[in-house]
Amino acid sequence: MADTILVTRSSIPAMEEYIEEIASMWETHWLTNMGPKHKDLQQQLCGYLGVENVELLTNGHMALELTLQAMNLQGEVITTPFTFASTTHAIVRNGLTPVFCDIDPITFTMDTDKLEKLVTDRTCAIMPVHVYGNVCNVEEIDRIAKKYNLKVIYDAAHTFGETYQGKGIGSYGDASCFSFHATKVFNTIEGGAVCFTDKGLGEALYDLKNFGIHGQEEVSAVGANAKMNEFCAAMGLCNLRHVEEEIGKRKLVVERYREHLENVPGIQLNAVQPEVKPNYAYFPAIFEEKQFGASREEVFTKLAENGVSARKYFYPLTNTFTAFHGQFDVNETPTALHISKRVLTLPLYADLELEDVDRICKIILNCKN
Repeated sequence: MADTILVTRSSIPAMEEYIEEIASMWETHWLTNMGPKHKDLQQQLCGYLGVENVELLTNGHMALELTLQAMNLQGEVITTPFTFASTTHAIVRNGLTPVFCDIDPITFTMDTDKLEKLVTDRTCAIMPVHVYGNVCNVEEIDRIAKKYNLKVIYDAAHTFGETYQGKGIGSYGDASCFSFHATKVFNTIEGGAVCFTDKGLGEALYDLKNFGIHGQEEVSAVGANAKMNEFCAAMGLCNLRHVEEEIGKRKLVVERYREHLENVPGIQLNAVQPEVKPNYAYFPAIFEEKQFGASREEVFTKLAENGVSARKYFYPLTNTFTAFHGQFDVNETPTALHISKRVLTLPLYADLELEDVDRICKIILNCKN
C-alpha cells in the first residue's frame, strides 16, 4: 500500500510504447502544426467518441473559450457555478455575462426546472456542465434552446468516452468540449477537443487555433495559437489504446468505495444514471454533519493527517470567486452552495490499490465515532 495517496494519478502507457510512437518524429522533424500524429488522433477520436468532427486544441479551456468566440456571441450565457474556474472564465473572457442556474441535488448538473425562467432577450447561449460523469438533462436543455433559438455548448470535461442512450456524449449540443489534461480519464498530457457538426464552426475554430493561416501566402482571419503538438497527440494515441482497460480498473475502485460507503447515514454518493455508460471519472461524497457525525472539513483533515489527499471539488463556487466580488448573489444558487460546502472527491485512479480504498473508507467511517 502507498504511504501517501494522491487524489488522482495520471494514466500513462509503458515508456517503450510511447518511445515507439514518437520515434518517427526524429525522422520527419514534424513536431507541431497539425502533423500526422495530430491527424491520426483526430480521426481515431471521431470513431471512439461517435462524433462527426473533432478539432484538437492545446487544452480544454481553449476548447471552451474559442468555441464561444467562434460562435460570435453577444449577451448572456446561462451556466452553472458548480464547475471548475475554466467554464465561467471562458464566458467572461469573451465579453459575455454568465447567468448562474442552480444545480440538481442528485446529479449536480444544471437544474433544468430552473433554467427556462433565466432566459431573457439578452440570452445567447447555454453552457451546461456534465459533472463527475453525470450527464445533464440533454432533452430539456435541447427543448429550451430550440424554443428560444439559443446555442448550446457542453462542458464535457468529465464525460470522455461516455454514452447516453447509446449515443456518444460529444454529439449533444452545438458543441461539446473535452479536456485531455493529465488528471482526466483520457489524457494527452495537456490537450482538449471540440466536437461539432456544423462545418462553419469547425472552420472558425481552425482559424482561431492557427492564426487564420491558410497556406504560406493566405491569412484570411484573425486567430490565436492553440494547436495540439505532436508529442501530446502521440500520448493520446497511446492512451486511447488502453482507455477501456483504464475505465475498467476505475470501475473496480468505485465499486469498492460503494461497498463501504453506500447507505451510510449522512453520506450521499454519486448518482447512478441507468442510461449512461459511465467512465468512473470521479468519486464524490457529500457529508451531512448532523446525520454522519462529522463535517466535510473534519473528514478532509483526518484524511490528510493519514496521508490521503482528497479534494473539495467544486469549492468554492465560481460565483463566489474574489475575481467576481460583488457581481453575483450566491443565494440564487442555494443547492450548489449547499453541496459545495459538503463535497469531497475521494482518490480515484486506475492503479489505486483496493486495499488503499479500504484504508480510506476506514478513516472516513472512523470520523463519525
